[in-house]
Amino acid sequence: MDLGLQDRVYVVTGASRGLGLAAARELVADGAKVVLTGRQQERLDAAVAELGGPDHALGLVADNGDAAAAEQVLDGAVERFGRFDGILISVGGPTAGPVLTATDEAWRTAFDTVFLGALRLARVAAERLDEGGVIAFVLSSSVREPIPGLGISNGLRPGLAMAAKSLANELGPRGVRVLGLLPARIDTDRVRELDGLAADPAAARAAASARIPLGRYGTPAEFGKVAAFALSPAASYLTGVMLPVDGGALHAL
Repeated sequence: MDLGLQDRVYVVTGASRGLGLAAARELVADGAKVVLTGRQQERLDAAVAELGGPDHALGLVADNGDAAAAEQVLDGAVERFGRFDGILISVGGPTAGPVLTATDEAWRTAFDTVFLGALRLARVAAERLDEGGVIAFVLSSSVREPIPGLGISNGLRPGLAMAAKSLANELGPRGVRVLGLLPARIDTDRVRELDGLAADPAAARAAASARIPLGRYGTPAEFGKVAAFALSPAASYLTGVMLPVDGGALHAL
């Protein structure tokens, strides 16, 4: 199936590694051009090289929590590639730990980056997108079920998902789509770090795999393919939805 991505331009935040980079790989493989953001220039340079160089990708150092970042990144996309068709907002993972031990400062920091920073990017993108444009959020299965030991994520991500659904209603009449992706146990550095917090990481991974109907963690490429489809014109009638990418792990409909 032709996803209709040829020569379209997408911004992917937090894309120097992990799920963001996985999505960028699939977008470029289907003909799109991407603008990647991250906090370390060296990692971004490596990602751009992997994606085929400056004809296909641009790496810009940016922090989602920086109020000026959204304008700078979207300006960079248009300046480099001449257009802007959508954004995949990967909001990263806040500090692990239970609600009872999370400090006020940890909550404020996570709110600025995970919640407010993501919404700021979405607002600025919405101002610039024409009919057919798309805004997608990389969230978490914690939108529907709390994840043990991730109290801050459990608190913030459901609210961001509801804000995304509200934004879908607001932008729908303009033909701009808004949706969210809900990854669960995808085999990324972040998930391996979380498994590593257990007394026996291998046992923790085995137990988590056993709770997934498909019996294994997902691969970044599997997530990336879903993201590329969701961003593409082939998904033109999908908006306001939260798509699990979880191997069946979530129990809710």
